[in-house]
Amino acid sequence: MRWKRLNRAAAPRGGWRRALVLLPAVAVAVAAGGVTTPNAEAAVPPTPSGFTLTWSDDFNGASGTGIDQGLWKYDTGPGSTFGTGEIETMTSSTSNVYYDGQGHLVLQAQHSGSDPRAGWTSGRVETQAATFGAPAGGVVRIESVLQQPNVSTANGAGYWPAFWMLGAPLRAGVTWPTSGEIDIMEDINGRSSDFSTIHCGVSPGGPCNESTGIGSGERACSGCQTGFHDYAAEIDRSVSPEQIRFYLDGNNFFTVNAGQVDATTWANAIDHPFFIIYDLAIGGGFPDAFGGGPNAATVSGGKLVVDSVAVYNKGPGSGGGGGSVTGQTITGPGGKCVDVAGDDTGGDGAAVQLWDCQQAARDQHWTWSGQTLQTLGKCLDIAGGNSAGGTKLQLATCNSGGYQSWVRQPDGSLRNPASGRCVDSPSGATANGTRLQIWDCNSSGAQNFAIGTPIYGPGGKCVDVAGDDTGGDGTAIQLWDCQQATSLDQKWTWSGQTLRTLGKCLDIAGGVNAAGTQLQLATCNGGGYQNWVVDADGSLSNPTTGRCVDSPSGATANGTRLQIWDCNGSGAQKFALA
Repeated sequence: MRWKRLNRAAAPRGGWRRALVLLPAVAVAVAAGGVTTPNAEAAVPPTPSGFTLTWSDDFNGASGTGIDQGLWKYDTGPGSTFGTGEIETMTSSTSNVYYDGQGHLVLQAQHSGSDPRAGWTSGRVETQAATFGAPAGGVVRIESVLQQPNVSTANGAGYWPAFWMLGAPLRAGVTWPTSGEIDIMEDINGRSSDFSTIHCGVSPGGPCNESTGIGSGERACSGCQTGFHDYAAEIDRSVSPEQIRFYLDGNNFFTVNAGQVDATTWANAIDHPFFIIYDLAIGGGFPDAFGGGPNAATVSGGKLVVDSVAVYNKGPGSGGGGGSVTGQTITGPGGKCVDVAGDDTGGDGAAVQLWDCQQAARDQHWTWSGQTLQTLGKCLDIAGGNSAGGTKLQLATCNSGGYQSWVRQPDGSLRNPASGRCVDSPSGATANGTRLQIWDCNSSGAQNFAIGTPIYGPGGKCVDVAGDDTGGDGTAIQLWDCQQATSLDQKWTWSGQTLRTLGKCLDIAGGVNAAGTQLQLATCNGGGYQNWVVDADGSLSNPTTGRCVDSPSGATANGTRLQIWDCNGSGAQKFALA
């Protein structure tokens, strides 16, 4: 049972209404060292029969780094603002949210001080995309392999991990619970259980019995604290009445039918895309309904460990998940996009080519997974595993082989380490249908492939590096007319909490935290002055200085040098990542 805060004001919800009796928790202090880290698990599970992989993440970030903010966003602030009675503060710190270097996202709850009801920090993240849904007549499956915190009823009172979704209309101002919520996995107080629930209609009361919702009740989840298990939900709009089915390790243990509520309530809550959320709350109405917590025996350091998440679709047309398009375009010679022949239906061996950029084309939107570039659930591949110059590129099933690995170079090229060659457009051709190949790396325009997204600032100008794609250490960061077809230095990518272009990082000049210090491009060094967080008000803040990216006095002229300044929520600090 979860809710999303709006403008840091708690949504109008009450606590859980459960008349349940729980034996008192055993008050035994447990050392934080007793909370263990799991071993590495497999990547995204195989695509279920009849489905197409729409989107996935297997969390292959470097150990100790923050989330990939091209895919995810932090949801920070006091738990008291979420309307659930939580007592932790959600942060963007790598003490609470990080990759473990073994293919996992970790959300870790930390406690300081002697008061068990205060001093808690933890993590909550949600997808940037709010595009995961079932089209009319189709099905969407949202699936995650994860391990609940390795705590028990003796030392886990107050722990509240969750894997859930909120309706995309919430981001456009539609109120909760009208906009819909689907809780795929929740557990509380270390009970080794699984609760699944939908929320809809109005609160309190209404057709969905809010704020309790329509739920499965407590289901046993043996071993869920000590190992990885598979949790999934399917929204099926191909049957009548429509259904939401919940699964634990492949077993459909609970189903909600559209006929359980009126048609308008169901459509408003379910028949649209969603965004995905993970969080590890401490305290709140749900744990309180099962005995309360945290208490003096509650251990610090418990972890929600996520191995993978995937979205699959099937249905009419391309099965496109309510028109979902995620990932980043790769812009090549002539401003054309790297594309897969076949209009979103590319299978093994499908040609990889240049084509006019099309905003809604799934096969022109690529995501990094380790050193692989993926679209349509497959990988960019060198045909036949051949390292010869002139070998064509294709789409193929991901196999972890060297001919599917790609590394961005400072000159804007994409190099394959196994062959030592770069992605190339033969003779710099730019015509639609030009088949891409590998060729000796030569830094020519035929090998410039810009991956990333623009950052739009005041006046609709783009965040740009002075010097026309040649920026080195100390080069000014400025506003400039957007030139996305040709400008490598206006294509930014997230790596952990750093923003990168031209092989370097967005940096605060001189490592100075004073307001008015200008921004520059610099060699990435892992330092705090190169970390950035997207805030709820549309600003980009640096956690080390506590200040935000700023255009002085809201200036919009080409060449305006960007700086850091006290965060104030003004238009001068609105920087939207496309």
